[in-house]
Amino acid sequence: MAELTKNPTVLQWLGEKLDLVQPDRVVWIDGSQAQLEALRQEACASGELHKLSETLLPGCYLHRTATNDVARVEHRTFICTPTKELAGPTNNWMAPEEAYALLSGIAKGSYKGRTAYVIPYSMGPVGSPFSKAGVELTDSIYVVLNMAIMTRVGKAVFDALGDSDDWVRGLHCRCNIEEENRYICQFPQDNTIISVNSGYGGNVLLGKKCFALRIASYQGWREQWMAEHMLILGIEKPDGDVKYICAAFPSACGKTNLAMLIPPESYRKKGYKVWCVGDDISWIRKGADGRLYAINPENGFFGVAPGTNAKSNPNALESTKKGTIFTNVVLNNADNTVWWEGLDKNPPADAIDWKGNAWNGKTSEEKGAQPNSRFTAPAVNCPCISSEFENPQGVPISAFVFGGRRAKLAPLIYQARDWNHGVFVGSVMASETTAAAAGAVGVVRRDPMAMLPFCGYNMAEYWQHWIDMGASLAPEKAPKIFNVNWFRKDDDGNFLWPGFGDNLRVLDWILDRCEGKADASDSAIGYLPKAEDINLEGIESEVSPAALRSMLDVDAALWQAEAEGIAEFYDKFEGKVPAEMQASLADLKAKLA
Repeated sequence: MAELTKNPTVLQWLGEKLDLVQPDRVVWIDGSQAQLEALRQEACASGELHKLSETLLPGCYLHRTATNDVARVEHRTFICTPTKELAGPTNNWMAPEEAYALLSGIAKGSYKGRTAYVIPYSMGPVGSPFSKAGVELTDSIYVVLNMAIMTRVGKAVFDALGDSDDWVRGLHCRCNIEEENRYICQFPQDNTIISVNSGYGGNVLLGKKCFALRIASYQGWREQWMAEHMLILGIEKPDGDVKYICAAFPSACGKTNLAMLIPPESYRKKGYKVWCVGDDISWIRKGADGRLYAINPENGFFGVAPGTNAKSNPNALESTKKGTIFTNVVLNNADNTVWWEGLDKNPPADAIDWKGNAWNGKTSEEKGAQPNSRFTAPAVNCPCISSEFENPQGVPISAFVFGGRRAKLAPLIYQARDWNHGVFVGSVMASETTAAAAGAVGVVRRDPMAMLPFCGYNMAEYWQHWIDMGASLAPEKAPKIFNVNWFRKDDDGNFLWPGFGDNLRVLDWILDRCEGKADASDSAIGYLPKAEDINLEGIESEVSPAALRSMLDVDAALWQAEAEGIAEFYDKFEGKVPAEMQASLADLKAKLA
């Protein structure tokens, strides 16, 4: 097949990599439906994909990874910068020359007997001033078909790139899927990603976390924009006005559910609507009017299947009904559809589990779907996808929301006093481990801005970049910053807040604060809502005013212990934590005392 570009930097890099991996043939991905359909059929013929019921799940497929290759591997993920200090204390570091030598040795000849696929892709709408191009070289049809859902792929990307050298190089080699030789390496200075010995999406769809966060966060630092692990949602008031919020949460804190939130009945009756712009990643730039604007650089959802159901997230479930690739879920033989734990209470009896073994969900003690099993679904399938999803200029952001899972410490909602205090609030984000996570329960894990595994350079420099971005904004143009905690518990261990759609009640207060319509009371940690300003209409039987007041309580003793934990965390950065954040910590300690 003919080359799709004359870009000299693309052709030179591809030439070098093809010489290294030595494929039997090369296929350029042009983005056409005819080509993608031919690849689907080829993958079904080889057993790499299984075609599901065209009647019940049109255009949907099932894939199984190797059993030793089912999740992102943070301990095998490296930031390869000239100095260790540039990677910072929260990243695994390897010197670039050492990493290139190691990876070249593993990749050498690994495509023999295989086909090389050249995928040109755009993160963000093709041609948008926010967007960036990438090229992924892979020996996996699974990667091609997933990238065609998660990003914009094809010749149009090369047309928009022209002769520019501003594109991200990505090499993926399946090799033999050996755990001990699995590496996911990012080279921020070289705009390069190399992934070897994995076939799992999070490690091999190189546009996702590798480019859209690790490489892009570094690019944003250098180019004065931001790449954040944030959903983007629009809240439409009854008068038709839509305001947009970016929100960051560690895993297991309901991020995708919030991105596709369905308003409570009392809000729906009034005419409130919620629109999903993105469920995972935001690229944020300053607009001509001095406000911050965000796009979702992705084109699909790479969601966790277990727990997704008609109650927890009906919009996500609906998104998977066509054109979706399911990975490591149960195959229901009876109707050639899929199932996973938490989908419903009716597991299939005649089924095949994620490992490819016969499985009877009525009698088996073993789980049928891998706990990190996934769906890759086109964003356009989502019933609440925003009309601004493809807007090349992005959407204006009114608020940033941070959150974690804290049983007693953090109130339901509080507001930072100003931008710099908000950066402090984001930097001290943490969650307590649940039974689902390996290790002890209730251990506090810090995950600043939910970026701990995804920041492509020293996190202290990343915080300074946040401070600098704020300094470039007029105070009246800067988004206000908040912290939420849906997971507050009573003394018996019961959740106090109903969560899910009712979280809109808290977002409503946030927007009222952004518009100067709601009052707040000052506390040691920031501004708290007055209990009567959180709308409890329709949930009075679940949440009493007294329970709400307890959710807004700030326990000084608990926060004093938290302040010590924050200081200990900051000490890891060897004096590099911005002075503004140290001042916020000192202020917190003084107010608590």
